[in-house]
Amino acid sequence: MFSLHIDTARTWRGGQSQVRYTVLGLRAIGHRAALVAHPDGELFRRIQEGLDLVPLEAHGEIDLNAAWQLSQVVRQLKPDVVHAHDPQAVAMAVTARAITTPTQPPPVVASHRIELRVGHSSFSRWNRDEVDCFIANSEAIRDRLVGEGISRLKTIVVHEGVDVEHVARMPTANVHAALYLPTHAPVVGNVAALVPRKGQHDLIEAAAIVVRAVPDARFAILGNGELREALERQIREHHLERHVFLAGHREDVIEMTKAFDVFVMSSIHEGMCTALVDAMAAGKPSVATAVGGIPEVVSDGETGFLVPPRNPGLLAARIIELLKDDGLRACMGAAALTRARAAFSVTQMVKATAAAYERLLRDRR
Repeated sequence: MFSLHIDTARTWRGGQSQVRYTVLGLRAIGHRAALVAHPDGELFRRIQEGLDLVPLEAHGEIDLNAAWQLSQVVRQLKPDVVHAHDPQAVAMAVTARAITTPTQPPPVVASHRIELRVGHSSFSRWNRDEVDCFIANSEAIRDRLVGEGISRLKTIVVHEGVDVEHVARMPTANVHAALYLPTHAPVVGNVAALVPRKGQHDLIEAAAIVVRAVPDARFAILGNGELREALERQIREHHLERHVFLAGHREDVIEMTKAFDVFVMSSIHEGMCTALVDAMAAGKPSVATAVGGIPEVVSDGETGFLVPPRNPGLLAARIIELLKDDGLRACMGAAALTRARAAFSVTQMVKATAAAYERLLRDRR
């Protein structure tokens, strides 16, 4: 089996981590997997090796030049499957196939990871119709795709995975020293881009409530994004400068996660949220909003707590409950690690992805 993967992002987020896991995981089980990626992107930098890495930059949703270049790559490499990992990659893949059609063009697989609309422009509808199989990272995302008019027969769910054992072996950062926190202060952590759908405004509102009940609690928010200035202003308005820290992008995000006492995800929209799976692999209990695929990840009352989105009061109440109960944190953290190993390993994700390719090719014969 030979699959060609396309990712157009320059940044490094959960999606790019999953592409890397997929490509390297397929190679590990004996499949050939090539990658087309932005030459200045983090994914390209982190996976640099061999002839099966192709630099290609796309400009905008419709880039005929990039699509032409991709068509030549496909013609030369002759992959069995083309797997596009983001919407721009999907547009490039299906346009490339339309520009120059080989005798037997490879099927196009599209990953769909976030709880957003597919799009209803003429070009978006054409893209959707040209995709042979959609891989959703949760049942919630699959339901969204079907609701947008995509046949359920063209969809499959493959939960994203993390290298659980690698996470378990990694060292734990000294988060207190790294962020200049009081030595024994409990730390509530969040790892997410600072963008509206991640809901950090609600997390800061919850923090204002939490510190009244647990005065030594500290909140560490790891990530960058467009909302940084607004969140900094909100922190000042609530006089939380000594309690809430925007730590920005960090290379040691897993090591930092392992140092948190409680992990929180306050998203308003979400696909599956691999940051939550990372926290589970780190053995941490979580408090998360019940949106998108998150209820498929967090087992409410067992590995953490689920709360409604945009409800800082209930979010705070669950955080306080965990901070005040060492035994509950330990029990939920252990259960979280067990669940991560059982349901969200990279090995399972890669095998399910390969099985999806094989089924697609079998059905086309």
